[in-house]
Amino acid sequence: MEYNIKEKLEWTVIFILEFGRKYGLTMKQSFSYLSRFKGIDFIDRHYGYVHTQSFASMVDDIAEYCHRQGGALV
Repeated sequence: MEYNIKEKLEWTVIFILEFGRKYGLTMKQSFSYLSRFKGIDFIDRHYGYVHTQSFASMVDDIAEYCHRQGGALV
């Protein structure tokens, strides 16, 4: 299924903000971390699922995913 790019970007930006809030990161730091440890890639590939979940749940899940990719936040 193809998603509206504007909605996908808006969801992703809010997710990056929420991720940063949980871990005390700026928006830039949060984006850099998620990019480096493949969280953004995961969101892009699995947007159909992730956007239906709560931000709190997805922050925890993506943090765990990034941890398995070498990230230090959990």
